[in-house]
Amino acid sequence: MKSDRRHFLKAAGVATIGVAAGATAAEANLLDSAKELLLGPKGAAPYPEAKKNARWAMVVDTRKLTAESMEKMIHACNHAHNIPLHPLRKKGDKYNKDEIKWIWEEEFENAFPGQMNEHLPPKVTQNEVLVLCNQCENPACVRVCPTKATFQRDDGIVIMDFHRCIGCRFCMAACPYGSRSFNFKDPRIASLEINPEFPTRMKGVVEKCNFCAEQLDKGLQPHCVEACENGELVFGDMNDPESEIRKVLRNNYTIRRKPEVGTQPQVYYIV
Repeated sequence: MKSDRRHFLKAAGVATIGVAAGATAAEANLLDSAKELLLGPKGAAPYPEAKKNARWAMVVDTRKLTAESMEKMIHACNHAHNIPLHPLRKKGDKYNKDEIKWIWEEEFENAFPGQMNEHLPPKVTQNEVLVLCNQCENPACVRVCPTKATFQRDDGIVIMDFHRCIGCRFCMAACPYGSRSFNFKDPRIASLEINPEFPTRMKGVVEKCNFCAEQLDKGLQPHCVEACENGELVFGDMNDPESEIRKVLRNNYTIRRKPEVGTQPQVYYIV
């Protein structure tokens, strides 16, 4: 009897260790997937197509933007990143706390308050422009995050780990561009058709544009750039002097949002 009991306890112990080992392996696989998504080409590149030693930036040619083109680019981003469609701002409203924004339309005077003067042509000041996270070279949001949920990759992209975000919103207070949104409501309820290739997140988490890091790591362009039909957005590697974005910046006068705050935005605007 005693022998049977010892045998049972031994077998139970082995089974417990097996289950624990299985759980650990599953967790390890999950962590590997998360690291691959978040860290991209740092270290061993997850995809051979990923460009090495890049420094990513974007140019927005406001002269080419139309209401239709901006809607296409916003829709492409929303769908790819499972962005919830809580009630959006109505025209004239300045703020809606439930709205989640990665890339959105903004009035010129709100996007560039320091650039306004009475002699600017109406075609510049009366049209809306596309704004997004500026992927700052000197990001204030990274410095204030207490859990390192917001961090900067070697290629300059400021990215978020949703699982580490505790919802303190220090990053939102630090961002001078209003580029971050807080999920006051469950984002999974109001999402479009779920894209299984991008993680969903929970209520109480901050989120923002990530320059489509998951696309860049596969050697692809951001979704909003792919949705362009007339060259409204130019995206590329600032470390490559022969890249298209460097040529565009050499040949056009550009401005950036709130340069006086010293964050060194990596989104440039042709006006």
